[in-house]
Amino acid sequence: MNSRADTHVVIMAGGIGSRLWPLSTPETPKQFIDVLGTGKSLIQMTVDRFLPVCDIRNFWVVTSVRYVDMVAEQLPDIPRENILAEPQARNTAPCIAYACWKIAGRHPGANIVVTPADALVRKTGDFAYVVEKALDFASVGGRIVTVGINPDRPETGYGYICSEGSAAGRVTKVRAFKEKPDLATAVSYLKSGNYYWNAGIFVWTADTIISQMRMHSPGIAEIMDRLSPYLGTSGEDEALGRLFPLCDKISIDYAVMEKSDDIYVISGDLGWSDLGSWGAVMSHLEKDSDGNAVVGGDVRLFGCRDCIVHAQECGTVVLEGLEKCIVSFKGGRMLVCRLSEEQRIKEFSAENHGGAR
Repeated sequence: MNSRADTHVVIMAGGIGSRLWPLSTPETPKQFIDVLGTGKSLIQMTVDRFLPVCDIRNFWVVTSVRYVDMVAEQLPDIPRENILAEPQARNTAPCIAYACWKIAGRHPGANIVVTPADALVRKTGDFAYVVEKALDFASVGGRIVTVGINPDRPETGYGYICSEGSAAGRVTKVRAFKEKPDLATAVSYLKSGNYYWNAGIFVWTADTIISQMRMHSPGIAEIMDRLSPYLGTSGEDEALGRLFPLCDKISIDYAVMEKSDDIYVISGDLGWSDLGSWGAVMSHLEKDSDGNAVVGGDVRLFGCRDCIVHAQECGTVVLEGLEKCIVSFKGGRMLVCRLSEEQRIKEFSAENHGGAR
């Protein structure tokens, strides 16, 4: 049985959330923003939902060098030495390996949960229960547990986990990981009853993940072993800057999950969303009688229907006659876009586009 003292939570917080431009930008990405108007940023909400299973001193955040001060400001109770700065983005496998090798050096028997910083979980009590069960199961036997989400629609924007049977509230062996499907395939997944959305949440012990990395991703493991003598010393930053960029740029799914025979899943109806698009954000906001969702500001709508307006940093906003549109103001930038065209926002954004066309 695991205990809070033995449990560590690693939060991955290096992404830039470009699909929510202009709210989310490389300067201030979505994990550090109060996206839903709750008074807390997504990374603060992430910490809150793990507090029932982990002491705040055992939280770790892996992020870009440019966001370290932002993390420290928003999460002042996490020890500063537990905020790990990647010198270069190399995807999730090197990010996770760095954190887990560092934890293992200080806490060899640690149980570890790895989670993204920028997702939403509405049913936090159910979530804590699922994580506790996953921790108990993964604490012995060299097993890895991933948290799946019960699908409520044939979603084509998420990867899926196929289990050997129902994983609702219980740990079940994983049969396969599946890439984002087309609609017909997603419909078949939904009907089958043993496919779950991949939330990117993983549970293991320090020994287990290091062993699995040595087996399935030896190149990254070898670099972490070279880095290990410097961890926690005055030479860590220099060694990290020299060695970390040598790691393969690869996700933990490709590096370990899809290769290992020791992967299990537990799922739940957790009110989860990756908030990866304006449509996803809108689905989790209260709406007026015309289907409009508004966050912040003095927003006045006339004849508007099914719109999302995000205006926390704006004065008075008056909109007339819009239907199914995104309107967002942030940092001197403004977006007005049809919801049907939201997949083009990366193309529209000022960071990627030199000017109007």
